[in-house]
Amino acid sequence: MSELSLKEKRLINWFEEQQGVITAFSGGVDSALVLYLARKILGKEKTIGVISKSESLKSKDYEIAVDFARQFDIELKTIHTNEFADSNYVANTNLRCYFCKTHLYDELQIVRTQFPDFTIVNGSNADDKSDYRPGEQAAIEKEIRSPLEECDITKEEIRTLAKKYKLPVWNKPASPCLSSRIPYGNEINVGKLKQIEQAEEILNSFGFEEVRVRHYGASCRIEVLFEKIPLLKKNFHEISGLINEHAGFQYCILDEEGLVSGKLNRVLNVTYE
Repeated sequence: MSELSLKEKRLINWFEEQQGVITAFSGGVDSALVLYLARKILGKEKTIGVISKSESLKSKDYEIAVDFARQFDIELKTIHTNEFADSNYVANTNLRCYFCKTHLYDELQIVRTQFPDFTIVNGSNADDKSDYRPGEQAAIEKEIRSPLEECDITKEEIRTLAKKYKLPVWNKPASPCLSSRIPYGNEINVGKLKQIEQAEEILNSFGFEEVRVRHYGASCRIEVLFEKIPLLKKNFHEISGLINEHAGFQYCILDEEGLVSGKLNRVLNVTYE
């Protein structure tokens, strides 16, 4: 039996030990696999997905999540977290993710009052240990379980399993919250998030599926996969013009390094285990 097969068996056993599961669902492949397996193993009555329709979640990702739940006959509850009323979140310090997740998990605890025997879970995986994720501290404090991480399943293995189960999001590019595009110390507001979302939608329309538009006030910095940079350069005049016109930036900068997830964390000089 392969190593992944052993991990998969361990993961299935993990779910079989639960009375029911409430999954923090984002529409991404990690939480989608968790939600799908909960539904497959425990059944509909013991499986609940919860998604926060926050301003920091792309509209497209919300629609993908709703479609996913409908396809697999999963109960999906939409909640509205209130992180923008929290000055700690809006200030956008390096603990932004902690405050955001704290609000999310508090709301999930409210959902859990209706299902006291259910376990609240998220989609964190083994690879998340190598990045700066203060939201994980919030998960620990609120006693949120991470079955993928507990079973030592990596991002690549998640995609392999999701493909095996024919999940439509198995190859969906990572789509972290829109607030992660704003450098620490620069205040977050809904207007900035809408600018970022509009700019990324324009890039998507030109065939760039994995993108990050970093918000630097009047300007934005565009990241695409390194191998896609020549294509971006070829169309940059047209793309930047559309972004300036529709997203409200004054000018765009092409990041020659290419897309690097968590690039804005470099300023923190964090050492990982």
